[in-house]
Amino acid sequence: MYKNLVAALAAACLWAPLHAQGPAAPPPTRATWVYVTPVTDVGWTHQHEAARLAVQAALGDQVETRYVENVAEGTDAERVLRDLARQGNDIIFTTSFGYMEPALRVARDFPQVRFEVITGVKRAANVATANARYYEGRYLAGIAAGRMTQAGVIGYVAGFPIPEVLQGINAFTLGLRSVRPDASVRLVWLNEWFNPPREREAALVLLDQGADVLAFHSASTAIMKAAEERGRLAIAYHSDMRSVAPHAQLAAVTHHWEAYELARVRALRDGSWKSGDLWGGVKEGMVRIEGFGPRVPEAVRREVLAREQDIAAGRLHPFAGPVRDNTGQLQVPQGRHASDREILEMNYLVEGVRGPLPR
Repeated sequence: MYKNLVAALAAACLWAPLHAQGPAAPPPTRATWVYVTPVTDVGWTHQHEAARLAVQAALGDQVETRYVENVAEGTDAERVLRDLARQGNDIIFTTSFGYMEPALRVARDFPQVRFEVITGVKRAANVATANARYYEGRYLAGIAAGRMTQAGVIGYVAGFPIPEVLQGINAFTLGLRSVRPDASVRLVWLNEWFNPPREREAALVLLDQGADVLAFHSASTAIMKAAEERGRLAIAYHSDMRSVAPHAQLAAVTHHWEAYELARVRALRDGSWKSGDLWGGVKEGMVRIEGFGPRVPEAVRREVLAREQDIAAGRLHPFAGPVRDNTGQLQVPQGRHASDREILEMNYLVEGVRGPLPR
């Protein structure tokens, strides 16, 4: 009996500390961000890197985050995503449209891994998509450009002729012509997202053609720097770029991913993650116009910010009819505004944009 009592006490001593500690904490969530460009001080990738750092700061030791930069779209992206899945990542954020198909292929082979495809349009059980209504910020930037241009000619450097880019060009032009009906937009297409020398060359061509304000949909600061050198104005995109163009920046259309990406990691940790699609804009705080430069009068700032509030409240729709394309065809009739589906499938250039749509 004595031996049995000693054994029972010994067992109690062994188990008591474990019982006092309670259930083991879940392991940290492993999250990786994949970037199409290098991590820079400003720009598209910078905004997602800011979100990654915000996730790490908010969740502390509940999460392990890292990033892979400068990953080309296509076969390179699939190789990187497959390696990340094999390495035991729980959630992977891909931040370029060209990562969508590789992510879908890899997701089929790794159903336990969640993929967040930013700017994507196709989903699966473990693949979610999210995007921002960048065009809302573009419309506001067009108003600012319309108030500031003297020549009435705006230069626009664009990456690829996909709907997201066309939405931006068209909304910008509609905002521009809402306050300067005679103004026009001249386009240069790059057919790539990040090539600073070519971006700079395109900007200089447009400035030589008489543009006194520049806008762009690419990933470097080259257009801003060109405007600064020439003493012209430019609209920053993705980030506030006054650090590289303190005199040239008219305003900045900025994008903010912290809230969304943090919510998705938290959802994975608490078991509520589901595939879905989010398209947020000014109202949700994902798109803003800010960073007005020193050459912008206070009256222009107030006007643009008032229109931002109108968009947030649903009083102003950038694609309110009538909207005609630059061949004269009516795309959105009077009395209604373009539906989300029409915006997502946009394949035309509006009146005021010079030149045909590349096919």
